[in-house]
Amino acid sequence: MTAAAQARTRLERIRASVAIASLALQKIEDDLGADDVDQAELAAILRELIEDTNPSGGFIATVAQLLTLAARRAEQIEPGRDGDASCPLHEAAALINDNAGQRLIWAAQALDLQGDSAWPR
Repeated sequence: MTAAAQARTRLERIRASVAIASLALQKIEDDLGADDVDQAELAAILRELIEDTNPSGGFIATVAQLLTLAARRAEQIEPGRDGDASCPLHEAAALINDNAGQRLIWAAQALDLQGDSAWPR
């Protein structure tokens, strides 16, 4: 298989994976919009976005990890290695972890004060 064919195949796999992830996120949106979601359940849903059995730390951390990997790859291939591509990717990953992740934790805690006491306060 030629390099161009491999790149096309890789891009097709990525497109399919993004489509699957988009469908999964749409399902989460549908569940969040349900009329019977109460305060404790919403807090639990938010926690699922942050923590799960995956050691990487949940969905939010996984997205940040994906962006960090893209940044590292950009560092290797960007012209002049000047950071024009990699720096924004590193910053996006940090913002997701530091801002989005922490805010999800705060929201879950505010919704379910009697919930998991292991959460940082």
